[in-house]
Amino acid sequence: MVGAKVMSDRRVVRPGWRGMALKGAALLGWATLGIQFYQNCQAAGSLLGGLDVFFSYFTVLSNILEALVLTCAVTSGDSTARRFFLLPSVQGGTLVSVVLVAAVYNLLLRVPWSTQEFQWVPDELMHDVMPVLFLLYWWFYVTKGLLQWRYVRPWVIYLLVYFVCILVRGRLTDSYPYPFIEVGALGYSRAFINAGAVLLGFVWVSLAVIAVDRWRGQR
Repeated sequence: MVGAKVMSDRRVVRPGWRGMALKGAALLGWATLGIQFYQNCQAAGSLLGGLDVFFSYFTVLSNILEALVLTCAVTSGDSTARRFFLLPSVQGGTLVSVVLVAAVYNLLLRVPWSTQEFQWVPDELMHDVMPVLFLLYWWFYVTKGLLQWRYVRPWVIYLLVYFVCILVRGRLTDSYPYPFIEVGALGYSRAFINAGAVLLGFVWVSLAVIAVDRWRGQR
């Protein structure tokens, strides 16, 4: 199991406006994923096609992790799954992933949307709203000082496995979720360079998150 065996927050979020806000964030996360899945199924014309496209996006995978962590934070119990998703390493890795998602989308991938195109709703929620909400959750609710520098390794492996999966999928279907890794248009050399740049950004965000965690843990 990745990370320390210490849960970052063993208590159930107490009743009150903060607890309600956190529950609202968890519900919004799942609702956003539901909307995106529906959009993918509509575009693909089938359930299986929608599933294939849905799970090909790192954005979606990151938002699933986000929703799972928030759900575990607002529920009680001592299940293995809840302990896992509340591990400091898992919550920290989730934060790194959603920060990367927000940065890459807003710096490289954002395109103007017509208000008549409903896709702008899940796009804004997944790339802007949910990352900010999760950052606020991590900042105020998660116990600091528990992240270790060695956690960068499994986080990077997670991203590398994702890259391998979408390259294999792209080879089989000639379809890639992101233009910066579209081998058909760019070739493998350029796609690998672009993926390497994203990976480097991921490492920098990882180091920054751990540094902030350790700094706040000493206060």
